[in-house]
Amino acid sequence: MRSRVSDSESEGTGSFEFDSVVIGGGAAGLTASGICANFGAKTMMIEKHKLGGDCTWTGCVPSKVLLKAGKVAQQVRDAGKYGLIDGEPKIDFKKVIKHVDDIRKEVYEDADRPEIFEDMGIVVVEGEASFLNAHTIEIKLPDGEKRKVTSRFFFIAAGGSAFVPPIEGIDTVDYLTNDSLFEVEDLPEELLIIGGGPIGTEMSQAFTNLGSKVTVIDMAEEIMMNDDPELTDILFEELKRQGVNYELGASVKSVSQNNGKVSVHIEVDGKEKTVAGDKLLMATGRKPNLAGLGLDEAGVEYTKKGITINNSCRTNKKNIYAIGDIASKYQFTHMSEHMAKIATSRAMLKIPMKMDLKHITWATFTSPEIAHVGATEKELNEKGEKFEVYRFPYSKIDRAITEGESVGMIKIFAKKFSGKILGASVVGAHAGEFISEYAVAMKNGVSLRNIADTIHPYPSWGLGARRAADQWYIRNQSAGTVKWIKRIFGYKGEIPDYSDPDRVV
Repeated sequence: MRSRVSDSESEGTGSFEFDSVVIGGGAAGLTASGICANFGAKTMMIEKHKLGGDCTWTGCVPSKVLLKAGKVAQQVRDAGKYGLIDGEPKIDFKKVIKHVDDIRKEVYEDADRPEIFEDMGIVVVEGEASFLNAHTIEIKLPDGEKRKVTSRFFFIAAGGSAFVPPIEGIDTVDYLTNDSLFEVEDLPEELLIIGGGPIGTEMSQAFTNLGSKVTVIDMAEEIMMNDDPELTDILFEELKRQGVNYELGASVKSVSQNNGKVSVHIEVDGKEKTVAGDKLLMATGRKPNLAGLGLDEAGVEYTKKGITINNSCRTNKKNIYAIGDIASKYQFTHMSEHMAKIATSRAMLKIPMKMDLKHITWATFTSPEIAHVGATEKELNEKGEKFEVYRFPYSKIDRAITEGESVGMIKIFAKKFSGKILGASVVGAHAGEFISEYAVAMKNGVSLRNIADTIHPYPSWGLGARRAADQWYIRNQSAGTVKWIKRIFGYKGEIPDYSDPDRVV
């Protein structure tokens, strides 16, 4: 076996043990492995922990289960708004965490366990992979043995992990991250969260609803800085109403721990203060898992932000692709799957597919949810784009009213005359589902007029999407148009008042 195979040498000589090797068994790796196998490629997938990755074990799945438990507890407290009797839920947190673990295992057994992929013909290996050169890796197995493997193509899907900034005293504190949060067996009485992004915001609500006193600390003046500020204000007020406490615009100076209590020393408006609790969650972002991969030996370019790729997810080495959190600023499970599809299609079939960066969606699953697709209002304004903003409140969606979830807003950015959708943001119940409809519309050139003309069932949540699209028709009416119609048909009614450009009908 040759120790090195140059990029210029033929990839079709049959000199490689595998056609494709996937490093990492999270969302990106599982998707890539399955696609490669379905293309008839001899495929190996390597994972050093459990298949399923962050999403199944420490991210999407457990966090949503915990959020649901908290939401049910809050519904018991708010039962009066449904004509029932308000009550205080009895919470056994150990049972809640066991339920979280049971659901993780259920998802794993149904979708992630090795046998599923082995049945596809994929060789699944537990171990740590490191490149020796662009076509060869060395796998360190659990028993300490090492195995060399060569492959025609590699897909690096090693994911990301919690980033903890170098705050003074952080090494002396028993802090939590999303990697350890769902292993806690006792409900914190007072939970401090540094970070007001999606993870911090979701967990602040979950633990508040389950009975913890929660304080969120962030250096920004607002939470959820990547979302529409008009809509995050709605979410912010609702979270405060539910009991979440905030220290925003706060500079964290240091942290300390004494007698089981954690203290976060902050400065707000030039004044120093200390916030104390029994647990500290660091929700301060993510970092790519670059260490130990041997990227330098393979000649793969990278920065501290991740592996450098083009729009087809290919690195500077033509046979090596990087997908998922290790190579993307959009660290979402659905983006990882999208990248896996692009990379495998490009590598294995030579189809020149590229990432769809114009229609990226995201959602944060608080109550109310907040979600987005496409360009933001800020981005459109910075580009000098001409567009209209169409708003539709949840208080006018009959289904939202009947279910007692009328807090929310649909906000669409679109062209005035064509109704072409440039972006959309939603805060409210089922916001992720609303955004999915707008994502399909944007991807396929469906305008607001097309949505408005499409029959939606009443009283569905989805009807709200059509009602919001109706506003395009309303906005394009004018007193002059109505006068013209009256004159032609001899109508005798009043001309509506069109003086308010933001009126909602």
